[in-house]
Amino acid sequence: MTPTLTLGIRALILSLALLVAGLGVWELATPSVKLAAEMTEYGKLMGGADQEARVPPPSAIIKRAVEELSQPFYDNGPNNKSIGIQVGYSFYRVLADYFLAALIAIPAGFLIGMSPLAYRVLDPFIQILRSISPLAWMPLALFIIKDSQASAIFVIFTYSIWPMLINTAFGVTGVRKDWVNVARTHELGQLRTAFSRLQHAVQYQE
Repeated sequence: MTPTLTLGIRALILSLALLVAGLGVWELATPSVKLAAEMTEYGKLMGGADQEARVPPPSAIIKRAVEELSQPFYDNGPNNKSIGIQVGYSFYRVLADYFLAALIAIPAGFLIGMSPLAYRVLDPFIQILRSISPLAWMPLALFIIKDSQASAIFVIFTYSIWPMLINTAFGVTGVRKDWVNVARTHELGQLRTAFSRLQHAVQYQE
């Protein structure tokens, strides 16, 4: 009696087979590039030696990936940095944007959730600004800031701030009125009541 494969194993085998088949079709469909040394003089005069923009085959991508990963931390100038340094720059931008967005969005969201007046005043601006694609800010950021690094940080910041601000506001407004009334009954004070709302907002974001 032969053991039957589980559904998960069969799905994994079929997924790998589809991946191999797709890579094989990609490899075979990519035309090979002739080297300049293999061309005739007429072919060179007709521009055959010029490099054309094309998608490389999987074999070339794997070869280039091995070359990059074998030296992950070289620095040969501003336009020739290793993949490790570029990944480090990306982590720096994301973390800087996250903490900057949290520094602004959490207090602002807390204020919007606590104050109906602040909600009515700021909600139209939030709805308009959050509907703008962050990539649409890139030309304006480059024109005003005139620094690619700071412009990239600003664009990622626009990705981060709106979900954080809206979730914080909804978390604060989602606190049950009974809990607020109990806090006032026990005379916890505005600061303790606000701290309780902040705890609920953090749980809401999680």
